[in-house]
Amino acid sequence: MGQEINRIVFSEAHFRDYESRLRRETEQLDEWLASDRIEHGGHVFGFEAEAWLIDHNHFPAAHNEALLDRLANPLVRAELSRFNVELNGTPRTLGGGALRGSEDELQATWRECQRVAHAMGDALILIGILPTIRNADLSLANMSPLNRYRALNDQVLRRRHGRSVKVDIAGRERLTVTHTDVMLEAATTSFQAHLKVPVEDAVRHYNAALIGSGPILAACANSPFLFGRSLWEETRVPLFEQSVGVGGEGAGCARVTFGSGYLRNSVGEYFHENLERFPILLPVLFESTGRLDHLRLHNGTIWRWNRLLPGFDDAGHAHVRIEHRPLPAGPSIVDMIANAALYVGLTHFLAMLGEPPESELPFEDARSNFYAAARLGADARLRWLGGTVTDARSLLLGEMLPMARHGLKALDVDAAEVAHYLEVVRMRVQTGQTGAAWQRGFVDRHGRDPLRLTAAYLENQRSGAPVHEWEF
Repeated sequence: MGQEINRIVFSEAHFRDYESRLRRETEQLDEWLASDRIEHGGHVFGFEAEAWLIDHNHFPAAHNEALLDRLANPLVRAELSRFNVELNGTPRTLGGGALRGSEDELQATWRECQRVAHAMGDALILIGILPTIRNADLSLANMSPLNRYRALNDQVLRRRHGRSVKVDIAGRERLTVTHTDVMLEAATTSFQAHLKVPVEDAVRHYNAALIGSGPILAACANSPFLFGRSLWEETRVPLFEQSVGVGGEGAGCARVTFGSGYLRNSVGEYFHENLERFPILLPVLFESTGRLDHLRLHNGTIWRWNRLLPGFDDAGHAHVRIEHRPLPAGPSIVDMIANAALYVGLTHFLAMLGEPPESELPFEDARSNFYAAARLGADARLRWLGGTVTDARSLLLGEMLPMARHGLKALDVDAAEVAHYLEVVRMRVQTGQTGAAWQRGFVDRHGRDPLRLTAAYLENQRSGAPVHEWEF
């Protein structure tokens, strides 16, 4: 969905032609996998960080077009709403300096964005759900003026036969809201970690990413409030899942999911499921480039929390990477890179185990862990390898962090970087002060004032300190 499209109105002929091309490209990918045409190179890390643009009163500022025009930085792009932008990182081969280099680059891009936003009278903030967002802000008037977003909205509503989108989230409190468009999705911002892996290791790494998602999310939650209601520790999860459903029941209705199972033998299974299970939303027809354009666009309209992405380098060589989508934006840049370090290290460790962990932990348990962690954070009870059940905090401190340390060292990440970033996670888990916990603690002390909460959060974020060091 990162690519712009050239039309927003489609005929039935477009859908038929697109399906035919999608089927051919899915078969083409099978052939590439069978003939070793997919890259066998090393492990590469990249990221996408989504941010909010806010005005001097800490409300959303629908000014991303002006910001992007003034920046003219190819690493910063538009998002679904006019008050969001996306900051991208340069892919880096994992090894000495890769994580620190990513942090330094993100810090530099962030400072540039803040400088330009400040000159406009605005600021940027990294947070999963902005406390000051109002239902009225999430309207089509605030949608970024790109064809792909207009077309996506139109096609989701077409599939829903015009029925409104209903969001019903039961957490500490309950929120029910309806919308006539997909703009509720714009209330969620994330830090998406990309891990390119050798194709022969992709099945194991993808399954490992699924297994680790619940415990990782428990350590990283940063989205406890929406429209003034106290909901899940990661309210982004149910909000995103419910905001872009195409309606009805059965296969393909839920476009945002944890998935339907582990991969067995090939990443091709993932794209065959896309083909057979998910109706086409954007039948944009491309001239033949040999780069699986139709398969990639279709995949971009299916938002599994861990998503496989085929990609190509400048020379046209194909690769496979895993996009890890559960991580929220914020609380600080060092927190986000530390979260990515936990994800990369844990995923690699689990993928390299002699006995595949997916043979010990049923997929249904991995999925249940994910939603329990999203709802309850570090207090969630999780089922782990061998059938043991423990709280997320104990699992992270006793097993997950040592696993991540070994995984990062196996990838030749600098020992000082490993120690630094995993210590950030350890202290956050040990103190219990995730971003979500800090927000709840602030509200407990100062009352439910979203303006004051946002102002205090932004001040702490600007300090650069990890969230476990933030004061109320």
